[in-house]
Amino acid sequence: MKQMKSYSLSEMKDKYIGKPGTAERDKYEYELRMDVLGRMIKQARQERNLTQEQLGQLVGVQKSQISKLESSTNSATIDTIIKVFRALKAEINFNVRLEEQFVKLA
Repeated sequence: MKQMKSYSLSEMKDKYIGKPGTAERDKYEYELRMDVLGRMIKQARQERNLTQEQLGQLVGVQKSQISKLESSTNSATIDTIIKVFRALKAEINFNVRLEEQFVKLA
């Protein structure tokens, strides 16, 4: 019986999406982070027992914009995302790494 070779997730991403630092890989990683951010917004909203419409009222946007944020934050401004998390009374932190050093933003 022939043994099947196994690959790590990292090896599969390198092969099918591109190596880290390539445009394709950067786009994939960015979209993945935006997807996670949208799911975090939805989870926080649900934990606060708010509807999309109620959260929209707190932030000053329409329900449809909250829906779009939860499904994909790609088109959202950072200002809108911050307003949403503040309305949810959620603490947010951003980390920026410049050449292996983290820059903390409050």
